[in-house]
Amino acid sequence: MMTDNTTMLLKTNLKQLRLPTISAEFAKLAREAADGNQGYEQYLLRLTELEVATRTANALKSRIKQARFPVMKDFADYDFSLMPNLNKHKFLELARGEWIDQRYNCCLIGSPGTGKTHLAIALALAACRQGRRVRFFTAADLVTRLEEAQKQYQLERLLTQLDKADLLVCDELGYLSFTRRGAELLFQVFTDRYERSSLLITSNLAF
Repeated sequence: MMTDNTTMLLKTNLKQLRLPTISAEFAKLAREAADGNQGYEQYLLRLTELEVATRTANALKSRIKQARFPVMKDFADYDFSLMPNLNKHKFLELARGEWIDQRYNCCLIGSPGTGKTHLAIALALAACRQGRRVRFFTAADLVTRLEEAQKQYQLERLLTQLDKADLLVCDELGYLSFTRRGAELLFQVFTDRYERSSLLITSNLAF
């Protein structure tokens, strides 16, 4: 049985090593291990599994937060029966993310109300779950951000941030018109990603 001094020292070491889950759970799991007559290795395995699971969940939460989705949408929430011409198996294949590894792009083209944004978020969310970095913008918001960054002499910084994303989602391209400079900046972002990282575009414009 551990003394209070040992417990305090152990918590101090775990804090320094940045192992918060182990620090929170080691005493409880130690009692369970003793009651279940578990060996040291099994006890240590359970502790490290908890730490890994917590870190994985926190990392996913962080990627989703950084993506800045307007809402959370998944494939389970999309009614494919409303769009009989839509290939559900193709979308589930895209959700595996191999096209992102291959640095391909994806365009979802269709009339308003067909669920393009829903499907784009679902694909991007799947990418987050696979450990990929994602950024989500409407085309209008992205152009506004680019123009503001240029005015503040922060354009290179913003472009560098966008470049770090494995997948950049540009939603609602074509819904609003841009200034000439705004269109040029958006085109620059698109061309910078060519064959280097993936782009997902939704639009109501004809292909």
